Amino acid sequence: MRSANLFRIAYQSIIKHKMRTLLTMLGIIIGVGAVIVMVAIGQGAQASIQGQINSLGTNLVLVFPGVFRQAGVSMGGGSFTRLSFDDVEKLKRESTKLTGISPVVRTGAQVIGGISNWSTSVYGVSTDYLSIREWPLSSGEFFTEGDVRSQTKVCILGQTLVKNLFPDNDPVGQQVRIRNVPFKVIGVLSEKGQNSMGMDQDDIVLAPSSTVFYRLSGSRFISQILTSAASTAEIPAAQEEIRTILRESHKINEGEDDDFTVRNQTELASTAEETTRVMTILLASIASISLLVGGIGIMNIMLVSVTERTREIGVRMALGARSRDILVQFLVEAVVISIVGGLIGIVLGVGATLVVGAVTSWTTVIVPSTLFVSVGFSAMVGIFFGLYPAKKASDLNPIEALRYE
Repeated sequence: MRSANLFRIAYQSIIKHKMRTLLTMLGIIIGVGAVIVMVAIGQGAQASIQGQINSLGTNLVLVFPGVFRQAGVSMGGGSFTRLSFDDVEKLKRESTKLTGISPVVRTGAQVIGGISNWSTSVYGVSTDYLSIREWPLSSGEFFTEGDVRSQTKVCILGQTLVKNLFPDNDPVGQQVRIRNVPFKVIGVLSEKGQNSMGMDQDDIVLAPSSTVFYRLSGSRFISQILTSAASTAEIPAAQEEIRTILRESHKINEGEDDDFTVRNQTELASTAEETTRVMTILLASIASISLLVGGIGIMNIMLVSVTERTREIGVRMALGARSRDILVQFLVEAVVISIVGGLIGIVLGVGATLVVGAVTSWTTVIVPSTLFVSVGFSAMVGIFFGLYPAKKASDLNPIEALRYE
């Protein structure tokens, strides 16, 4: 039997029972659509996390305080710090893999100025901070090395501070008080948005590290050190170089554990991305159950179709149709139903993804390969679940089939 005839017969059978065919396709349609939506949301979440991590800066390498252990019990990350300005200066003198180095002195404080006051985080940093973070100013200027050396009381405001303290005025040139210490606002940061942990990156004040350290923090050590490598390929070498220099600075003997932790943005993102990836696979797997249900529906309807068309099969065999022709005929019908259902599911899935993105403001990413895989998988479902009914039809005895009422 020619292929054109096979598809024509399949088309006529599908059109003849429109409602039954649509209900048969429903499981495939829902399954394919759900898989596309779930994968798009998962891929969007991963892209969002990666974008937020990249917003920390290019080729970023961070040095955190180490872990304090008491009686063999870890007190947790960051529980022991010996990071100092001497470490920063030593890294600047001896490192060859780093293009930027900035100490970070962090403290919380109430900022008073403009029309209100606002509790925020104050970061003491160096002049390399903006280049490391790739964070431009929207107005004003950044402080200089001279400001750092002389502990000048100047600051840069994040957009959240500007919106709450100076909603109608330009804050540049204005004065604010941080813990009752007067600071002159010399610049405003561009908007950065939330980070991967949902924290507002614009709720921040930047000031010279020396000013924050000696006038606001009251600490003996700095909170962390931010650095950037020359390229992505240089990050592992840069991390090893930082470890070597800081171990020498802290006089750590061979065999002893580091009293600091070195991380890059890839390592920071790995846990969140892995969690998102697992959830995407889980959700897509759950959605795929609909495809299984749809396949079972196809098999049931095809079995009914074989019973209804027993006499038709007998007539075809009497006119010379071979068992293989009958097998292929019913198999083609099952595959056509699956593929058409898959195509409809793709259209609905893409539409639902766009609606979800528009309504929830979530980032969604439609992966083209998912669409092709969905159609291929639909065809596989049709072949798998249509094979038994097709084989049953091809095994009918022509004489008995002609006598069937």
